[in-house]
Amino acid sequence: MERVVQITFFGLLLVLVTTLPNKDDWDIYSFHINSTVTSRYATTVITSRVANRMDQSKEIEFQVCIPKNAFISKFRMFIDGQAYDGVVKAKEQAQQQYSEAVSRGQSAGLVSSVGRTLEEFKTSVTVAAHKKVTFELTYEELLKRRLGKYELQIHARPMQLVRDFKVDVYIHEKAGINFMEVTGGLSTKALVNAITKTKTDKQAWVYFYPTEDQQRTCDSCGEQGMDGDLVIVYDVNRDIAFGDIRNSDGYFVHHFAPSNLPRIPKNVVFVIDQSGSMLGRKIQQTRTALIYILNDLAEDDYFGLITFNSALFYWKRELVQATKGNVDSAKNFARNINARGGTDINEAVLKGASMLNAHPREGSASILILLTDGDPTSGVTDIVTIQSNVRRAIADKFPLYCLGFGFDVNFEFLEKMSLQNNGAARRIYADSDSDLQLKGFYEEVAIPLLTNVTMTYTGGTNLTKTHFRQYYNGSEIVVAGQITDNNIETFNPEVVAISGTGKMRFFDKNNTIESIGTDSRIQRVWAYLTVKQLLEKELQLSGQEKDKMKQEALELSLKYSFVTPLTSMVVTKPEGENTDVLHKPKEEAGSAVRGGAGHLHHPSRVSVDMPYNPAVQMPYLPVSSHRTPAAHTPLIESAMDLPADYSLLLLPTISTVPPSHRFLLKSENQSLPLCFDVPGPTRLKLLHYPNRELSVNGFLNSKANRGFKKIAIHLKDDQYIEIKPRGISVQRGQGVRHKTAQDLVAADITVIGRDKEFDVAVGDARMVILIHQNGGEEFLWPVLRQLPMDNNVEGILALKPAVYEEVQQTPSTKLKIKDQEIDVTRSSAVDYSIPFPPTLDCWFMSTESALQGQLEDFTVAKL
Repeated sequence: MERVVQITFFGLLLVLVTTLPNKDDWDIYSFHINSTVTSRYATTVITSRVANRMDQSKEIEFQVCIPKNAFISKFRMFIDGQAYDGVVKAKEQAQQQYSEAVSRGQSAGLVSSVGRTLEEFKTSVTVAAHKKVTFELTYEELLKRRLGKYELQIHARPMQLVRDFKVDVYIHEKAGINFMEVTGGLSTKALVNAITKTKTDKQAWVYFYPTEDQQRTCDSCGEQGMDGDLVIVYDVNRDIAFGDIRNSDGYFVHHFAPSNLPRIPKNVVFVIDQSGSMLGRKIQQTRTALIYILNDLAEDDYFGLITFNSALFYWKRELVQATKGNVDSAKNFARNINARGGTDINEAVLKGASMLNAHPREGSASILILLTDGDPTSGVTDIVTIQSNVRRAIADKFPLYCLGFGFDVNFEFLEKMSLQNNGAARRIYADSDSDLQLKGFYEEVAIPLLTNVTMTYTGGTNLTKTHFRQYYNGSEIVVAGQITDNNIETFNPEVVAISGTGKMRFFDKNNTIESIGTDSRIQRVWAYLTVKQLLEKELQLSGQEKDKMKQEALELSLKYSFVTPLTSMVVTKPEGENTDVLHKPKEEAGSAVRGGAGHLHHPSRVSVDMPYNPAVQMPYLPVSSHRTPAAHTPLIESAMDLPADYSLLLLPTISTVPPSHRFLLKSENQSLPLCFDVPGPTRLKLLHYPNRELSVNGFLNSKANRGFKKIAIHLKDDQYIEIKPRGISVQRGQGVRHKTAQDLVAADITVIGRDKEFDVAVGDARMVILIHQNGGEEFLWPVLRQLPMDNNVEGILALKPAVYEEVQQTPSTKLKIKDQEIDVTRSSAVDYSIPFPPTLDCWFMSTESALQGQLEDFTVAKL
């Protein structure tokens, strides 16, 4: 019989009876996060490789955090050479299997919400003595634009110091990347040396490779390793007001975010809960935020302010213009708001709607904002009646935004009421920065640019939401659908909206709809958006309509393997073994909040009991890459104490004259790099690190565009590691041992073999050796991701970035480097150090001039 495990929510104050594994008994020797973002759609793979170093079997834990807005789409475990894949099923189907597992007393692991933006996924497995397990979790999300930027949040919490820790992020935006920066708790001075950023017009890369010492000493670190966020922030170019449309295999995605539009004056009413439960920090922070918001009103705005408990309190009984005198008066009113009494939400919201309805204004946008922290306790208290009353009062004329303060509030009630009235609900967390959360929300809706936005797609079908009450500055509207019969000739998109100057029509006059061939991500964006919106509709409806929306969302979730509130992921194993069932938690009052005061925790329980076969060895199991393997040629970083943006790039030559290899040396003060050629075959000194008795040498191929045949790493005590595209050989003294598995974990070095690359960690040096192919022949290329801190480092990888100035352009160009004028010519090279390699312009010069020395200084007699 199949054994089963399921994640399900228990009540408040549930005590877990499961004893967590002892993390000292097992070793996370590799932890990778690989995220690929294409047209704002992110696919992230978290891979953890864990070894049981003990002489007995141990329970090993996998615990990661993912964004709440994401859907898990894949989960795999590799144990003793066997892969266990997850299959998404309807929750009802999984429930019966789970009940059987519970009756057998199985338990271990949990999934729960753990804060404002994250969910925690946690499971465990029993692994035999001296065996390994690989966990691989994939999740997907459409990045949402807020305040003029997208944010990709990656949470790093391996619970241990990890020798091979890396985060690789690749962003590809056809519209062009306007800016990109790295923020978050892990982007600190202590870790600046571990972060590398690279950006071209349409692509960007972020590499985060912290050493064990850095994992221990940074601001969000400790003896248990890192626990913090890395946030990649960026935006795209918006040269066309109509936006950009991409299509593939009959599906399209339209991103619409026009800029340079005049702001629309707004009419806004704030309805503020001042009941007794708001006493203390909540009301103090509400006052602070409200005063800030009032200061931000423009003079052509009109506003109203109502506070309520069991009664209503008016600053004014009608909307007034946001003149300086009126704003100052409203701020005095806000400073005197005190918490006491019950909660009459019904009467307060109806009065706010009445104030807006009584003040229609041509060419303006109306907004109603409710802030409350509790359930209705006076007046009308039936939430269905309240929702009906509010819907009738607003009558689809303006949006209602509900802000739920803390975890005592009935968030589902607020969410449904907002969605029924073209708005949205947002939870405000009762932390020290609650006032900033309130300000941040207001800034998102502070500047309306368009109202009554209607998107039409003649020749389109199965469309996601196409009508939007308002469009705000810094946001974005996304619509996806199918093109009828995949006929782009009959597909005509158009947008009609009301701006501050009147009716506007946006259309694709240049026919810039881009076909990108076969790309399943376009279809998955459509599925992602459709499921999200069906779930929102299902929340608003009742009866047969509700059941219909739920069934459609369920069918799509199953088809695209999304773990949604309607589905569970079942990790099925051979008959007689266990099953692991994973649920997506809901945003409920009991969600656990890490770092918040007075937080509650609603965990879920999972059961898993993984058998093992001690006779089977665990082979290396490659992790699928989301990048084009042939496009990888590594980025060689510059020397110590240099900015992470500057790096030495080793590139195959563009020249047709074999067997030279072209190198690029990026510039510290100019946009154009230097380039020079090195002939092959040549044994190059890549890195010599005498204080750690480390040397890395590479043997260039005798053919052009073939990179390195092999790379040798020399360690102390006569240890020698040779890396070739097909594997690793290890030598100590005169003895040679060839490893069948492509990973090596020793006291002095860690080498992890993966699909198309080897990861090497030695001390504070971190290197990736990429495997490329040209003409059917594989070759290597080294990438120094983590700069050694030692000042006494030699080799071509330790070259400092170029600093030069142009001193003459005619009749020939000259550059000045270290008081020496050098003749150069403009040339180009393909940058294979990154996916989808661009062709870079460069200043070509002699090898000696670029190296500021002889090539012989960078070669070795023996590999």
